[in-house]
Amino acid sequence: MREIIFDTETTGFDPQNGDRMVEIGCIEMINRVETGQSFHCYYNPQRPMPKAAEEVHGLSDIFLSDKKLFSEGAAELLDFLQDSNLVAHNAQFDFKFLNAELVLCGYKPISQFRMIDTLAIAKSKHPGAKLSLDALCSRYGIDRSHRVKHGALLDAELLTQLYIELTGGRQIGLGLAEEEKKHDSVRDMRPASQRGERKQFMVAREHYASDEELARHKVFVEGLENPLWLEV
Repeated sequence: MREIIFDTETTGFDPQNGDRMVEIGCIEMINRVETGQSFHCYYNPQRPMPKAAEEVHGLSDIFLSDKKLFSEGAAELLDFLQDSNLVAHNAQFDFKFLNAELVLCGYKPISQFRMIDTLAIAKSKHPGAKLSLDALCSRYGIDRSHRVKHGALLDAELLTQLYIELTGGRQIGLGLAEEEKKHDSVRDMRPASQRGERKQFMVAREHYASDEELARHKVFVEGLENPLWLEV
């Protein structure tokens, strides 16, 4: 199963008020394993960056001035996303901005059925606890020492580790694998030599009858009536 873990940075809180997405970072995961494939892009929002937003992610008007418009990179992003489920922390926020940008340049919005929200998962596992990305990384021992400001790709990388922990950890299936390994030798019906095993043999112990045993045997044989071997 292919999943995309992603995060966005924006100029504010609501695209209906004219706020725009300025960065997206995506990490590909297949069957709960990171593939090493990612997507990262900055976008020119065509509007001034509010000071409060810049303090969060550090993206200034000057930095974004020469970046592509979202409409110029939308097809490339959609090609990476394909039809995979999309994982985000407080996913409603990221979906709201992503879909607003897609609609602005003529694309259909992405279905909410593809949305997986790690915030909702964390709420069910840790009711009443602090559930920010920072707080959850601390809870699960995920190193974020290199995170000074918010960044979409960096946060997506942290979220990938968190998502794995929230949904069972990296050791999923290990117990079954060990059990399978334990029973391999029982199922393997090949000769030991073909399995690379050395078969252990017991050497027969030499045993000689005593004089007393020989005498008793002779008396026993002589007492037999018409033994068959005399007719041969």
